[in-house]
Amino acid sequence: MIDKILIANRGEIAIRIIRACRELGIRTVAVYSTADKNALHAQIADQAVCIGGPKSSESYLNTRALLAACEITGAKAIHPGFGFLSENSRFVRLCEKCGIKWIGPDASAMDAMGDKANAKATMIKAGVPVVRGSDGVIKDIDTAKAISADIGYPVLVKASAGGRGIRRADKESELEAAIIAAKQEALQFFGNDDVYIEKFIENPRHVEIQILADEHGNVVHLGERDCSCQRRNQKVLEESPSPIMTPELREKMGDAAVRAAKACGYHNAGTVEFLVDKDRNFYFMEMNARIQVEHPVTEMVTGIDLIKEQIRIADGLPLDLKQEDIKLTGHVIECRINAEDPKHNFRPCPGKVESIHCPGGFGVRIDTAVYQGYVIPPYYDSMIAKLIVKGRDRKEAITKMKVALSEMLIEGVQTNIDFQLNLLRDKEFESGIFDIGFLNRKDLS
Repeated sequence: MIDKILIANRGEIAIRIIRACRELGIRTVAVYSTADKNALHAQIADQAVCIGGPKSSESYLNTRALLAACEITGAKAIHPGFGFLSENSRFVRLCEKCGIKWIGPDASAMDAMGDKANAKATMIKAGVPVVRGSDGVIKDIDTAKAISADIGYPVLVKASAGGRGIRRADKESELEAAIIAAKQEALQFFGNDDVYIEKFIENPRHVEIQILADEHGNVVHLGERDCSCQRRNQKVLEESPSPIMTPELREKMGDAAVRAAKACGYHNAGTVEFLVDKDRNFYFMEMNARIQVEHPVTEMVTGIDLIKEQIRIADGLPLDLKQEDIKLTGHVIECRINAEDPKHNFRPCPGKVESIHCPGGFGVRIDTAVYQGYVIPPYYDSMIAKLIVKGRDRKEAITKMKVALSEMLIEGVQTNIDFQLNLLRDKEFESGIFDIGFLNRKDLS
């Protein structure tokens, strides 16, 4: 049995994991950088270990320091959360060699599905619909040009390692610059500059399916999350059910997600992301081999604690859920609260939180690691909280979120709270008929 877990992360996801562990009677070890010495996760865990300097490369990406922290604390398992090393198969293999249990998929499944180019090839074999593009990583510009000419412009250049490093090219003369920019961003965020090319689908929705898979061959999907509210390819607001979903489409997409997991022997929590066009045709985009930022949406709409399920699966226990047990009730919306200034190109706004008031009430949840007096460091992602609400239907959920955002107060730093309110008041959003580009076409700041 797992009795102590080291959390290789920071911020609200570290807090979320610590709370789940406490409810399961599992001790926790927090790790922190010198910039995070006063962070909440370092204060509430059973133990805390400083693993390096403020930069991610010196601390949260420092594999040697993380393994050393396991050794000195006796932690026999690591939960990576999301970001940082959560989809790094090399680190997973290091953990296996050291006898440390990884709370997530194994390295082989991660290689098959976590790497976006490899995942596409796996999906083709499994009969899951995919977008046309390169069969693997792009090695040179001439190959990139040939592939792009064959599938037709516009195309997307996408990082193999994750959701950053995405550039669009509308014609051949833009392709090389797009590849260079995508590679640079991918190297910065993932330490891996591999990219691949994909046909750009005009005005799609971004709909993802949450799956759980154990080590005994059981796989279930937990419905969808609509993540079409994006700014520059970064999710802003997520909801479930999707406004465009039908029972028939959910069944088809859920079955495809389950096939995707089974195709690579996947176990633990994962998310299969799809693009859905105006005719409700869907295409595999990528699989995230980890817990997602937006996992609370699924938790609220299904009543299932995904973090606890992750830990149970890693402990070798079979799922006690069958597909017929999964029910979606009501409507859930999540807003990402970022320390940023929407009026100045969403620039990050680190600094001291002079005061904070979080909303509450029936059907309101907030995941955050921020407190009064906390100094938001400039070295990490600008997201500081997630506000989640549940209503009986979409209309009630929108109203409830407006009320919750109106009550939320953070002083000392700029945030995107007003931007989120403007989004919820937007007629196009209220209609439910929008695509992943609609925020880029609007000024809601």
